[in-house]
Formats: sequence, structure tokens, C-alpha cells
Amino acid sequence: MSPSPPARRLRLGLPRRMFSQLLLMQVAIAAGVAVLATGLFLAPLGHTLDDQAMRQALAIAQSTAAQPQIAKDLQSTRPSPDGPVQAEAERIRKASGAEYVVVMNMQHVRWSHRDPSQIGKPVSTDPSEALAGKEVMQIDSGTLGRSARGKVPLRDAHGRIIGAVSVGIEYNSVRARLIHAIPGLFAYAGAALAIGALAAYVISRRVQRQTRDLAFSDISALLAEREAMLHGIREGVVALDREGRVRLLNDEAQRLLGIGDEVVGRSLDEALGQGRTTDVLAGRVTGTDLLTVRGHRVLVANRMPTDDGGAVATLRDRTELEQLGRELDSTRGLIDALRAQDHEHANRMHTLLGLLELEMYEDAVEFVGEVVGDHRATAEQVTEKIHDPLLAALLVGKATVAAERGVALWIADRTLLPDRLIDPRGLVTVVGNLVDNALDAVAGTPHARVEVELRAEGRTAVLRVRDTGPGVPAERRELVFTDGWSTKQPPAHGKRGIGLSMVRRLAERQGGSAHVDEAEGGGAEFTVVLPEALEEPGPASQPDAGERRGLVPAPQAPAGGASGKVTPVQGLEEESR
Repeated sequence: MSPSPPARRLRLGLPRRMFSQLLLMQVAIAAGVAVLATGLFLAPLGHTLDDQAMRQALAIAQSTAAQPQIAKDLQSTRPSPDGPVQAEAERIRKASGAEYVVVMNMQHVRWSHRDPSQIGKPVSTDPSEALAGKEVMQIDSGTLGRSARGKVPLRDAHGRIIGAVSVGIEYNSVRARLIHAIPGLFAYAGAALAIGALAAYVISRRVQRQTRDLAFSDISALLAEREAMLHGIREGVVALDREGRVRLLNDEAQRLLGIGDEVVGRSLDEALGQGRTTDVLAGRVTGTDLLTVRGHRVLVANRMPTDDGGAVATLRDRTELEQLGRELDSTRGLIDALRAQDHEHANRMHTLLGLLELEMYEDAVEFVGEVVGDHRATAEQVTEKIHDPLLAALLVGKATVAAERGVALWIADRTLLPDRLIDPRGLVTVVGNLVDNALDAVAGTPHARVEVELRAEGRTAVLRVRDTGPGVPAERRELVFTDGWSTKQPPAHGKRGIGLSMVRRLAERQGGSAHVDEAEGGGAEFTVVLPEALEEPGPASQPDAGERRGLVPAPQAPAGGASGKVTPVQGLEEESR
């Protein structure tokens, strides 16, 4: 026989729904507060009633002892149920509603009492303090039970103490007054509890709507999932409150923006400083997929307002994508240049073949020498003035692209840059962006020309790129350096408007500057100054960098006596002004 399944235990506890839990807890709190308030009120009320009864008894005793006839009768008569002291005391007792009024002599013998049989007998409680001249208030027990008492000394006409007056207020009457007040207190407590329960219901309903009737366990699970999701995704998330202060940011946002948790609670201006990134995140720049540059990173930002007046901004890192896109643009340019070179090479080979078939051998040799010399002269002209191999290779490649696009790329006479660059890749980025922009600006214009000037002034590198294009209007000369601003159509891989912004940021990061002015004769002239861009010069005996690194072969006379001039096909000409 298989064992029977264990019986399911009945689990008692709070209901699962948040609305029911909140309502139950708040009603319990309201009930507890009502009971506590009632108890706290009843305790001082009992003490207050006791004090009032004792003071009332003392006042009656004082008014009785103040009557001089009672003192005379105490001295002149014997204790008797028919005596004048008993008669006056009973009159006062009935008139005041006291339980008893006792007049005694110095030997503690009663001259009056509510029970006539007690007259002439000693009192049941100690009156020594009253007989000593003190007034006493107390709750005590005597022959008539528990009572609130007041005792005062009784004096004769000369002020001598001849006895005492003791007045008692029945304690049951005090307790009855307290019990009589309890129903009213419970009525008020019940009303307060009902109001509290109603308020708890309203609050619980509001919380239910705002939390969509989720249980506390569901909310806890959602918070844990949110933390895991925010810190696990590879997209930066920044949450802002209605005042524009940073409320939350995940690990990726900290990495992309270069900030930490210490900025939580601060405004964006304090956390990030002024700039386009701050304007985009704060909503001062509107749109979708807004480009911005933070440090050396290219970011795409989107901002979504929330119902509470705040916002959530997301950031994506497009640095590598932007670099790949630019490499793709460069590759396409090189492919176009190679296609043109292939076409040109075919033409030259056809020319050479024709010369050989015509048996014009000397002319064929001279033709080959001129072609080889032109290419060699182009590379030599660059490396003579620019000793850094990366920059020289860049400009030789740009010359080919410029020739294909019908643009003359010139190297200015003043150009001279030694091979002492600290960050040659950064300068390659700057030169490449400026030359590309210049080639785009002069494309399709007559007599298109781009001039590059690179020179060293101590340890400072100065770069100027001039073009014969339409130029940049004065009102837009700062705008062209803004992230995302461009007058050209975006390429296939993404948006434009990053190149010049990166140029300025690279310059400013090194303590330099980048600006644009009108070039002499029209067009635009971009100037970039990079302080501390070159190392200190070494010993003068070091060989030239171009020869040391072997960028190009040493100059040789081309076969057939090449003239060495720059050909229009290559498109790199040296300015001679």
C-alpha cells in the first residue's frame, strides 16, 4: 500500500493583496491607537476625580472648622447624639453631600458622626497630623469604608487647637463618576476608529491604483529584477526627477559619462557641466537619436518623459560604429581611387603598347620614366615636409582621393613637421576630418583646391586647412563644431555632424583650440592649435625620421630623365608663392 499524501496545512497569515494588507494593518493601528488613547485618558481622569474629591472634602472641613460656635460647643458640652455639635455637623453633611462630618477633641473622641452609636468613641484613623496643626488630604478606609478625606485642626477664639474636623466623600461616588465617563470615552474612541478605518480604506484604494494591486512580494521581485536589468544591459540609463536632478544611473551610464554614484541627487549641470550632453539629457535639445560627444566617446541619446514630471534618458555608445563608418568611407574612397588608378593604368599600358608596336623605344622609355617619377615626386614632396609616417601616408592617400574628385591638394611652403609627435593618431584624426570636410566643401566648384599647412612652433603643433569652397558664414562658425550639426546628407552607416566636434574636443583636451575663419581669397580656413603635442628635440645627430622609418625610398633619378613635377592625376601640388 502506497503511503497516503500528507495533509495540506492550513496557512494563516496576512492576505496576499497589498490593498487588503494595508487596510488590515491601518485598521489595526487605528484600533490600537484608539485603545491606547482611551487608556491614557482614563488613567489621569481617575487621578483627577480623586484629587477633586479630596479637595472638596478639605474645603468642607475648612468651612466647618471656621465656625466659632462649633469650637465653643466642643469645649462646653459632652459628646451626645442630641448635642449641638452633632446637630450642626449633620446639617453641614446633608447640605454638602458628604459621607460624614466628624468633630473630635484632642483625645480623638468623636463629638459627631453619621452613625450616632459612634459618638463618644475614638476615631478609627490617625488624626495626629490634623491635631498638630496640618491640613491633610488622603484616600483612606474607616468605619464607613473607603473615602476621600480632608482633615483640618479646630481652633478656639484664641487660636489654640482644641480638636479636629474630618470630612469624608464616599469613594464609590468617585468611581461611579469615572465609570459613567467611560461610555462617552468609548463613543469618541469608536468614532475615531471609524474615521481611521475610513481613511485607511481611502489610502489603501489610492495605493492599490498606484501599485496596480500588486502584492508586496511582487513589488520586491520587480525591484530586484529592475536592479538586475538596469545594471546588466549594455545601454546607459539615467533617470531624472521633476527638478532635473539625477535620481538613478546604471553602471553603463557611469562608464559612458565618466561619473559615479556621487552625482545622484545633483542637477545635470553640477554632475556633467555645461555642454551638449547636458542639454540633451535635460531636454533642452529635442529629437530622437541625438548625437553627442562625451570625452572621446560618441553617444546617441534618447529622452522619454515620465508621468511624475521627470524623465528617463538612454545612451548608446556609437564610438566604434562611428569609427568603423569612417573607415568604411575611407575604404570606399580608396576603392574609388584605385578604380581610377586602374583605369589610368590601363590607358598608360595601352599607350606604352602602342609606342612599342610603333618601335618608338626611346619614347616608350621616357614615358615610363615620367610616370614613375611623378608618383615618386609626390611621395617625396610630402615626406620632405612631414616626417611623421602616419601623417605622410594619410596625405598621400588623400591626394589620390582628391585627384579622383578633381580637387588639387596642396602642401603649403611653410609646412614642416618633425617626427616628434606624442599622439600621432590623434593628429591623424584631426587632419583626416578637416581634409575630408574641405574636399566635400569644394566638390563640384571650379578650380577646386585644398591647402594643408602643418608646422611646429616649439612643442606646439599648428594645423591650417584652407579650401576654395563657399566658406562658413560668421553666424555659423561656432555652430559647425556642435555635435550632430551638418549641412551634408548622412551616410549610409549613420548620421553626420561628429567630425568637427571631435576635432575641437581633441584640441581642447590637450589645452588647445579649434576655430574657423574666412580664408584669403574666399573659402574657409580651419585652424587647430595643439600645445605640448611634440616631444623635446633629441640630439642633432639623429637621422631623419623619413629615412629612419623607410616610409619612401631615397630619391633616385627616374629612368629616362623624369621631370619630377606633380601631375594633375595625382593632384598633390606644392604651393609656390
